[in-house]
Amino acid sequence: MNPVLIITHLLNGLLMVALPVALGIFLARKFRLGWRLWWIGAATFVLSQIGHIPFNIAVGLLFERGILPAPAQNFGLIFTAVFAGLSAGVWEEIFRYGAFRWWAKDARSWSKALMVGSGWGGAEAIILGVVVLINYAVMVAAQVGDISSLIPEGQAALLDQQIAVYWSLPWYDTLLGALERAFALTVQICLSVMVLQVFIRKNILWLFLAIGWHAFVDALAVYLISTTNAYVTEAVIGVTAIISLVVILALRQPEPAGEDPHTSPLSDTSIAMVSRIEDPTLEKLDESRYD
Repeated sequence: MNPVLIITHLLNGLLMVALPVALGIFLARKFRLGWRLWWIGAATFVLSQIGHIPFNIAVGLLFERGILPAPAQNFGLIFTAVFAGLSAGVWEEIFRYGAFRWWAKDARSWSKALMVGSGWGGAEAIILGVVVLINYAVMVAAQVGDISSLIPEGQAALLDQQIAVYWSLPWYDTLLGALERAFALTVQICLSVMVLQVFIRKNILWLFLAIGWHAFVDALAVYLISTTNAYVTEAVIGVTAIISLVVILALRQPEPAGEDPHTSPLSDTSIAMVSRIEDPTLEKLDESRYD
């Protein structure tokens, strides 16, 4: 095994887990928020996949069995990319809308939308990061020990091929997963800020804009990874992350009254106490009790 790849493969999985956690810590401290909204975002993402994944599988089976007509061969990839994008966009953004409407009813500020989006994209990154780390453990075990007894009969040759490819990648390829999650996390935060506008601006159009942006980014990724390579795909998705960051900043609004993140929640009370201490009238009243 290449010692550099041992480190970079492991680092890739660790970064996928650590990046969203670090972002959550940063946002919680900067805006003085608890982790409740982060967990709401994370939980709602998982709930959306409970519907999203079976739906995709069911539609796939309908096509395989001829119940749904297959698209023309020349448009098969485009159809798949568009379907995958729309499926993800519709399922996730409707669930995100539901989370803001019924669960995170107090999340009506830009900073709180960031926290929800951080949890949403964070859950996705952490789940994939854990999968990457499990795969890493299997690949290391296959190199240093005998795991043939754990391999289904007839799969040994395929596993050997996968192991050879895994340990022959350029080191920078092994970190693409973490880079992709950083891009995806930015997009997910953007989507949360966009859906929040439904409630701030009282306009449902923002939900459809979020569905459209989500569908476009996902469809683009599916199409590019099938027609180009990982470098081109990540470069283009990186551009969508930059656009998402611009949207996030463009939609920034002042925090609602009483929710200034740079004001301590004890500040008003402290001011009142200081005023009371410095008020000479109150001091005289206190002194008169002992006359």
